[in-house]
Amino acid sequence: MKRRDLLRMGALAALGAAGTAACGSGGGGGAAGATELQFMYWGSTFEKAAVEKMLKAFEQKNPDIKVKPVFTPDEYDVKLNSLVAGGKTPDVGYVPMSMSFRLAEQGNLVNLFPYLQKYPQLAGYLPDAYLWYGQDKLHGVSTANEIELLWYSKSAIAAAGLAAPPAVAASAWSWDQLVENAYKLTVDQNGKHPDESGFDPGQVRQFGISISLTYAAAWYGFLRSNGADFADEAGRTCLLDSPESIQVFQNLQDLIYKHRVAPGPGQLAATGDDVPGTNILLKTKRVAMVVDGHWALLDMNESKVDYGIGVLPKYAEPFTTSQVAGASSVFAGTKHVEEAVELFAFHIDPRYVDLYEQGLWMPQEKKYYEDQAAIDSWTKNDGHPPEFRTAVVDYARDHGVPDLRNRVKNLSAISSDVLTPALQELESGKRPAADVLKVVTPKITGMLQGWQHTQEP
Repeated sequence: MKRRDLLRMGALAALGAAGTAACGSGGGGGAAGATELQFMYWGSTFEKAAVEKMLKAFEQKNPDIKVKPVFTPDEYDVKLNSLVAGGKTPDVGYVPMSMSFRLAEQGNLVNLFPYLQKYPQLAGYLPDAYLWYGQDKLHGVSTANEIELLWYSKSAIAAAGLAAPPAVAASAWSWDQLVENAYKLTVDQNGKHPDESGFDPGQVRQFGISISLTYAAAWYGFLRSNGADFADEAGRTCLLDSPESIQVFQNLQDLIYKHRVAPGPGQLAATGDDVPGTNILLKTKRVAMVVDGHWALLDMNESKVDYGIGVLPKYAEPFTTSQVAGASSVFAGTKHVEEAVELFAFHIDPRYVDLYEQGLWMPQEKKYYEDQAAIDSWTKNDGHPPEFRTAVVDYARDHGVPDLRNRVKNLSAISSDVLTPALQELESGKRPAADVLKVVTPKITGMLQGWQHTQEP
C-alpha cells in the first residue's frame, strides 16, 4: 500500500516488516522494578528506526520506564481491533483515524483533556490537530500535520521553457493557467503536445499533471477555493451537487479526457495497479507536476530527485488540505496512565523525533509555524528547499483547511459505500461530473451524521 492509501484509513506511512505478537495487556511491570510500556505503531523502515531512536531517548530521560516497541506495518487496523477485543491493547500507540472516534466512544482510549495543563506543548497545537469526541473529551491528537502541494520536476519545467510554479499563495496559478502549462508539459513519443495535430494520447511520454480524483485530500482544497464544501454548516446535507462543486470535479475529469494532459486510470501503473510514487514519476519524467502530500519530501530527497515545490492552483482564495496523519492515543487498558501520558507527550515532540527535520512529518505546535527559531529548528537544513518557507510553512499556517477524516462523522462508511465508487466513476470518464454528483449527493446526505465536535483546548 502507498502512503496515501494508508492515510486514507488514518495512517502515516508505507510498509516494513514486523508483527504484533509482543502485545500484552496494557503493559506491565518491567525487570528490576522498572515500569514497562508498549508502544504500537506502523511505518516504513526509515520511520521504524526513527521511532525506536525516540523511544530510547525517552528511556534515557526516564530511566525507571522501559518501552517495548511494537512495530506493525501490515493490517494495522485488523490487528488493533483484535487486541481491543481481547483486552490486550498496548499502552500508547497510533490509531487509524476511522477507528479512533469509535474506540474513544466505547471507552477504550484515555481522555487526555485533563492533561493539557500539565503538558503545555499539547495545549499549543494547531486547532485541527485535536481529536474531540465530546465536550472536554479528547481521545488523541494527530501525530503530524501534512498538506497537499504541487510537486514538479525542475528539468521538465526548464525544458518546456516555463517559469516555476509559484511558491507563494498570493501568486498561485489560476486553474486556466495550470491547464495552459500542463499542455506545454505534455508530450507524446513524437514530441507533440495535446493541442497539436497528430498527438497520440495512447503514447504519452510525459504527462503535464497528475491529480487524484479518488483521494479527497487532493481535491478538497480546490473545492473550498471555489466557494464550495462537502456539507453544510450542520454537516447534515451534502453539497457536492452545487454548481461550484460540479465545476471543480468536471475540471479534474477534463484534465484526463478533454485536455489529455493528465493520466487516466492505469496509465501510470508499473505492474498491475501499482502506481509509482511521486518521486519516481518526477525522476523518470512520466509526469512533470504532481499534486501530493508534504510527506513525499523524504522520498524526494532520498531518491535525489531534481524537484521543486509550489502551491496549488486556485479558483478564488487559495487553499490546501491540512491532513491529520493518523491519531496518537493512550489506551484505557494501561496500568500506568501517568507514565503512558508522559510517553504520549514525548513521542510527538520535534525536539526528540527527527522525522520532522527529515521531511516526513510537519509539526503540530503553532510555534513551529510562527516563531522563527522554532521554524528553523525543523526546516533549516539540506532536506528542505529554499521555497519551503513560503510554499509549506506559510501556506499551511494561512491557507490550510482541515481534512474531512477528522471532521465528518461516519465518513468511513460514506466513503466505502457511496463516495469512492462515485469518484471512481468520475475518474473513468464514462459520465460527466454533474450526472455522477447529482445521483450520489442525496445518498451521502442520507448517511451524514454531522461534523465532529470541536472546541478550544
